[in-house]
Amino acid sequence: MASISVGNADFAKMWSLHYRLISSVIAGVAPTIADLGLEVKELFMLAEVDDHPHPAALAGACLMPKPTVTLYVKRLEAAGYLKREIDNADLRRHRLTLTADGRKVMTRGMSMLSEAFGARLDRLNATEQRALRTLLEKLV
Repeated sequence: MASISVGNADFAKMWSLHYRLISSVIAGVAPTIADLGLEVKELFMLAEVDDHPHPAALAGACLMPKPTVTLYVKRLEAAGYLKREIDNADLRRHRLTLTADGRKVMTRGMSMLSEAFGARLDRLNATEQRALRTLLEKLV
């Protein structure tokens, strides 16, 4: 497939724009997420626990080193947001589950993030939003 780019600099610029968009949305909501008692990375972890209940899988899904995930798991468990239990299917592994408080705070935090990103997306019309979603899905 032919590229419409004139060179790698255009790709780097596109990456930079994407990175700046995501970073600015996250920076904008970080203080309100902190009011929930969470760091943004902890919020992303909570959002992935249902699909990735084992710490190693969670680390992969969140693109975080395993020791970092271990640290966050301990903090989230101490805060009452996560429960860590031995996995009955494999006694060598722990299984993570969200507590009721964890699900509540995760839902609120993800809603804040969604609203902030939605405000950016509102700059696009409905057709542009659908096209962006299609393109992002294709890239992912």
